[in-house]
Amino acid sequence: MWATHKTSILLGISFLLLLGSFWLLPQLAFVVFIALLLHLLLCPMVDYLHRFRKFPRGIAAALTLILFLVGVTILFTVLSTPLARSAQKFSQDLPALTESMRDLFASYPAIAKEVDKFWREIATVGIDALRSSLDMLLSFFSKIFDVVIILFSAFYLLKDGREIEEWITRLFPKKDHMRVFKLFDRILLALHKYICSQLAICLLMGIVVFLYFTARDIPYAVVFAVLSGISEFIPVIGPTVAALFGVSIAATISLWMAAQTLFFYLLITQTNHNFIYPTLVGKSLNLHPIAILLGLLLGGCLLDAPGMFLAVPLMVIIRIVIEDIYHDAEKSEQPPSSME
Repeated sequence: MWATHKTSILLGISFLLLLGSFWLLPQLAFVVFIALLLHLLLCPMVDYLHRFRKFPRGIAAALTLILFLVGVTILFTVLSTPLARSAQKFSQDLPALTESMRDLFASYPAIAKEVDKFWREIATVGIDALRSSLDMLLSFFSKIFDVVIILFSAFYLLKDGREIEEWITRLFPKKDHMRVFKLFDRILLALHKYICSQLAICLLMGIVVFLYFTARDIPYAVVFAVLSGISEFIPVIGPTVAALFGVSIAATISLWMAAQTLFFYLLITQTNHNFIYPTLVGKSLNLHPIAILLGLLLGGCLLDAPGMFLAVPLMVIIRIVIEDIYHDAEKSEQPPSSME
């Protein structure tokens, strides 16, 4: 058993230890995972500078990281002031908005009570999600030591990623080196496609929601744009909460505006799920919605907001590893072909 499935057993143990580290050492695991995501995001630019512009790999990695940090700093500076202003105004107006929701159904006390309860829950969830995301972002920039570790780790992954991959591969039996190498390539390719597509979808959803709220003169456009963008990183649950929150705010203006906003969210959600997401991600993730929901709930229970953010990437890794182990076991069970 051990001799036949040695590599599969080692792979299973390795990824169980990886999952255990996320639970036992969440801060260290989160730092390593963010560095890996930066590597996946920036690696194509490093490859381009190294192969086609003939930059040394180390210089290409350093230059790419510097350009990325400059871009993030500019984006953060541009967005932070209007977002803070809009979020502060929303917090101040929340009691008046709650009263407006109650007045809409004043003639129906039972409905008004349920709507009031629903609104408070949605408002709490939306504010907590926005605050949690912003706190996570601010803590990321405020923990200088962690940021330095992430940047150095990302730099060495960009510079020596292939050598590190080959070194890890050599830890496994020699006959399976090619198999493990291909497995790592599949995992990295799936994660690269996931993170790039998610960033593109987040940006697109944020822009579309901002334009709609601005065009319809619905207040707090920046807050809802950021909330809608961030929510896309939590599949199924995130966009649903953002949509309910947006429709509830529109209802404080009029029921007709709420109906239009509901139609708007249904339209962009269906467009995203049926056209944009399949085009960008395709079938590479191959995860059932029920599996995603259970993974999000488990990740949230274990690590709160970071756990929900990391749930889908980890599930992708687990799926690919299980498929590899299953195919290896299936292949070993096949009788050897005999030559006549």
